[in-house]
Formats: sequence, C-alpha cells, structure tokens
Amino acid sequence: MERIKLRLAPRLEVQFADRELALKRMEEWAREGVVDVQLVYGPEGCGKTAWLRQSVALLKELGFDVIYLNPLEREIAAEVGVGDVKRRIAEILREATDEAWARVAWATVDLAKELIRTGRRKIAVLADDVFQAIGLHKAAAYVKGLLGLIEYPPRSVDVVVAVVATSEGLTRREIGRHRWASHRPIWNMPRDGFIQLYGQIPGEKPLFEEVWRATGGNPKLLGELYKAGWSAEKALREIADERRITAFVKTLRDEERELLRRAVDDPDVLYTREGIPLMERLADLNLIVDTLPERDPWFWAGEPPPERDPELGIGRHIAWQTPLHREAVRRALGG
Repeated sequence: MERIKLRLAPRLEVQFADRELALKRMEEWAREGVVDVQLVYGPEGCGKTAWLRQSVALLKELGFDVIYLNPLEREIAAEVGVGDVKRRIAEILREATDEAWARVAWATVDLAKELIRTGRRKIAVLADDVFQAIGLHKAAAYVKGLLGLIEYPPRSVDVVVAVVATSEGLTRREIGRHRWASHRPIWNMPRDGFIQLYGQIPGEKPLFEEVWRATGGNPKLLGELYKAGWSAEKALREIADERRITAFVKTLRDEERELLRRAVDDPDVLYTREGIPLMERLADLNLIVDTLPERDPWFWAGEPPPERDPELGIGRHIAWQTPLHREAVRRALGG
C-alpha cells in the first residue's frame, strides 16, 4: 500500500508513518464487517485524521467505495466507482459554505445509500471531526443515520464500514447514552513510530528524547514545535491561551484546585466520586482523555498507551493529552 503524504506544518510534508495496528484494525473491519458504528476517540492531534486518510487508500485497495468527510478542513472526498455520485460530491464541495457543512455531513449518508442502490457491494464512510459541524444535539442522530447503513441498507451488500473520529469528550458522552456505536480509543504515536516521523523533519532539531518528553508522541504537537522554532515554551503558551486554562483554574473552588494539583502528578485521582465532575470539565477542554479501557489491543482502534507512564502523564484510567497540556495546567496552578 502506498503511503500518503501529509502536511505536518507549513511548507513541511511528511510521509504517513507507522500505525500498523490501527491500519490492521481498519482492515479487520473491512474484511469481517462491523455491527455498529466505530466511534474512534483520542487526544486532539494524535493522528486520527492521518490514519483515516491513509485508510482511504487501504480500503480502495480492498475494493471499497469510500466517502471521507472532514468539515474542519472543508474536505469531502470519494474513491467511488459510480460517476454520478462522484459528480454529486464535486457539486457539494463547490457549493459548500461554512454554514452548509452540516448539510454536507448529512449528504454523505444519502450518497452512501445511493452507492448501495446502484449495486455497489462494499461501502465505507469515514467521518472526521464531523460533530463540530452538525452540533452536539445532532451527534447521536448522525451516528444513528450511519448505523442505518449497516443495519438496513437499501439493498443487499457485502459489508458497510462506518467510522467516526472525535477528540471531544462531551460529544463522546452524548453518543454513549445510546448503543449505536462501539467506542474505540486511539492514542498518540508509539515511540518507534514517532521516531520515524521525527526523522523526516529536516534541519537542526532537539534530541529525540526532549521532543518525546514534550509531546508524548503527539504528531500535531510535533508540528507545532517545529513551527515555533522548537520552542516548547511557545507551544505551551499556545495551549494555555487556546484552552483558557488560567481562567478555568480561577473558576475552581479551593478543594477542586487541590484535586487538580494532585492530578498533575497522578491523573487517576480524578477517577473517583469526588473527582469525576472535574474530570469531565477537563475532558471537555480537551486537556485529558478519560475512562481509558484496559490495554488489551482488542479494545483499541490502534496502539494502546502503556498501563502507566508518570513522565508522560498517563494513568490507568485517565491521561493528560500530552505532557505539555499537563505542564500548562501546572503553570496555571502556580506550581
């Protein structure tokens, strides 16, 4: 399978690296089929988009008609063998505006149905961070619409694969109220794969160990560091400003602030009755990923993180999205 090119930072393209287990999982879904929608979640910037885009190429090789949607990047693409559907997707893309992307998202479900009606036997819909376009209140309905493709296709098919990726804890909890999706976490890149990505960056750069300890294997953060001239301080300040972390900390009661201070060293302290309300607020700010399952790869869409890694801020049940996210919170607490 040809490895696609991806933009890591302005004027810096890299080749898709590693993610062998995640690609194997997509291939398993394609060969064995799925009984519900696969909701893939993980840290923001962990590589979900790169994996989905590489999966388009994989699924095409396996004989699938594939529709890929990414409203945040204003992208809808199709690797399909039906000319009318291709032309319709091109028309949708030309007509799409910022306000219209919610309609575009729903149109992908209709287009998949049209492919099935024309007799196509293998269909995949890959929806990337679509919930920001359609709104939280419609997230579950969108997943149910995709589930309808799997359970009640308009005519007989061999297999339908529907995958939705998100980094939003609030959306994941909303969808979790229903039994329409299997929740499959994916983590930042494993060390060996991250070395491959780091090795593609030209010019002088910090030692790999420094980059690893700052990013925890997060490819987006690697690109941010490169863009910032390898200044971890600048990247940290951007995280703090984007998440409004200082303002968030000021809203906390004294006991919550103390709990957060303890969570900086051990995020699992949030996995308690008194800690869960704060845990959910941190997840909504995309600072942590909560309720991680056991590390058996069967439960994951890709390579699971270690059982615990205090240096990277990974606990058994809760983990900071990256070490720099944790450090931004530590600074806001005055630690």
